[in-house]
Amino acid sequence: MTTNGTPKIETIEDVVQGASKHHAVPLWPQMVKYNPPQPNPKCVPHIWRYEEVRPYLVRAGELVKEKDAERRVLMLINPEREGPYTTDTLYAGLQLVMPNETAPAHRHSAFAMRFVIEGNGGFTSVHGKRIKMSKGDVILTPTWNWHDHGKDGSGPMIWLDALDLPLFQFFPAHFVEHFKEKRYPAEDVDTSQSPIVFPWAKMKANLDAMEDGWVRKAYRKSDGNYVSKTLSPSAERLQPSTSSPVRRETTSSVYHVIAGSGSSTVGEKTLAWKQGDTFCVPSWYRYQHFADEKETVYLYRFDDKPMIEALGFYRYEGMNTETLVT
Repeated sequence: MTTNGTPKIETIEDVVQGASKHHAVPLWPQMVKYNPPQPNPKCVPHIWRYEEVRPYLVRAGELVKEKDAERRVLMLINPEREGPYTTDTLYAGLQLVMPNETAPAHRHSAFAMRFVIEGNGGFTSVHGKRIKMSKGDVILTPTWNWHDHGKDGSGPMIWLDALDLPLFQFFPAHFVEHFKEKRYPAEDVDTSQSPIVFPWAKMKANLDAMEDGWVRKAYRKSDGNYVSKTLSPSAERLQPSTSSPVRRETTSSVYHVIAGSGSSTVGEKTLAWKQGDTFCVPSWYRYQHFADEKETVYLYRFDDKPMIEALGFYRYEGMNTETLVT
């Protein structure tokens, strides 16, 4: 420090150390960190095998009582991160409801989707409409809608939750409100007529009507728009011994195996899977699916394309970005 109070700045080290004392940190030593040559997700490809995880979820249904768990869920957390990250932008969890239980009514900022894996007699009530859960169905829980879950009959009801929870690690706008009673008043509705239910039977028929070895179809609203501003569900079908195209894109995705067996190459990893398994494809990992030779494969997928696209971040390998200039 000079006599007149002006700091003495003679070297680069003086700049770095001096500016840092005032919480002004030089960018140039970290330019590549914040401006990488390609997307650099923190999450890695990973598979959660249903036969390995399910026993713990079912046992939790016996040991963790209804009154002790607002939602009985095993989060599918990426090995390179903590909760709520399944990928850097997506959350997935396996939720269980036992017979005669109630997952109490609440509402939240996050958008949610359910893919029903197993069980009968389950239902979810969304903003006063009680909807029957059937295996393979996709059911939406729009933002800030009261909802609760229940189960009649015997055996567990298990589904795959999809939420945009990782976003709220960056946007401090998420919160939950609990209803004054366990259940929000609801009436039974015709599931086939509900705009928030996508029956598996209908999607399977659409996929099977297509002739190519690999096909996919997105779940969309009746007007053709995405089902939400953040998440998009879809389904894919692979005929025996066929493969999907090689894809690489800035979206990340979570896949669940509805039926069949096969494998996926994701980056340098090969993930062998079968019915019930769930695996993730982080952003910018090159990936391809392969069906085994004996049976048709059906895959459920959800991804973050609506928000990535809306923000102008969507790219796929080989895309001519000059067409985006306006």
